[in-house]
Amino acid sequence: MALELRHLRYLLAVAEHANFTRAAEELHISQPTLSQQVKQLERTVGVQLLDRSGRAVRLTDAGESYAHYARRALQDLAAAERAVLDVRDLSRGALRLAMTPTFTAYLIGPLAELLHTRHPGITLDVRELPQDRIESALLADELDLGIAFHGPHLPGISATELFTETLSLVVGPRHSRAGSTRALPVTSLTGQPLALLSGDFATRGHIDAYFTLHRTTPSVAVQANSISALTEIVRRTPLATVLPDALTRDHPHLSPVPLTPALPSRTVTLLRREAAYQSYAAQEFTRLTRDWVRTLDTLDAPMPEGGPGR
Repeated sequence: MALELRHLRYLLAVAEHANFTRAAEELHISQPTLSQQVKQLERTVGVQLLDRSGRAVRLTDAGESYAHYARRALQDLAAAERAVLDVRDLSRGALRLAMTPTFTAYLIGPLAELLHTRHPGITLDVRELPQDRIESALLADELDLGIAFHGPHLPGISATELFTETLSLVVGPRHSRAGSTRALPVTSLTGQPLALLSGDFATRGHIDAYFTLHRTTPSVAVQANSISALTEIVRRTPLATVLPDALTRDHPHLSPVPLTPALPSRTVTLLRREAAYQSYAAQEFTRLTRDWVRTLDTLDAPMPEGGPGR
């Protein structure tokens, strides 16, 4: 029997779910059909690829080796299909982009505006993911580009520096420091009520480490796992928060207050998979992003800084 691509997809689905029934549901075929197709594949390659003896179905040693190359083959085929559909004049195309959560709060807007204004035929698929999942998705060819923070990165990930992001105290119009540009000693926040990101944001760990280093213990009055919720709370109450300066750039009700010593800055990077096919859409987005960063620098605008996403 000739090997067909569906056999590879079927094997990988069973391996992912460790169960024929769940894999069949995902593939929208019957469980007996799936089982028969995998057995056909095993007869074709001449080895047992799945261990069906336990409660969960697992790859055999031979199956692990075969699945590794099957994944690579399907990734290469998908890249080839995208290359065929790619259009050099950018009249159409597609870009799969992921960012950590703090970037979706202030970065995706201007970058999507640039891309859509110049190339409305390009479809943009944006995802909000933690940094480790961004890198894994790039390696699995589920993304074209990612925006996150400087490494260490997984092997096979290429990182290009974009800009430096800084955190500061962010206040709303009802806060006593609203409109103030004078630096505030971090120790003065001891016992002061703050609204902060919840612990599932890596940025919160960055903030807590800073407070601990400087022996400062604010009172956490509010925790939120949504940046938009947090900024709305700060806008409507006397509470302050700690967020990237860039969030305040175009916000009419929020303003940054520098802390001293300053919170550590972090380098923002554009991530991609090494040796991956780079579509014209991905190349153009990279160019537009670099141009946008240079514009910020030229205008002496506050450079975005802050912690990673969840």
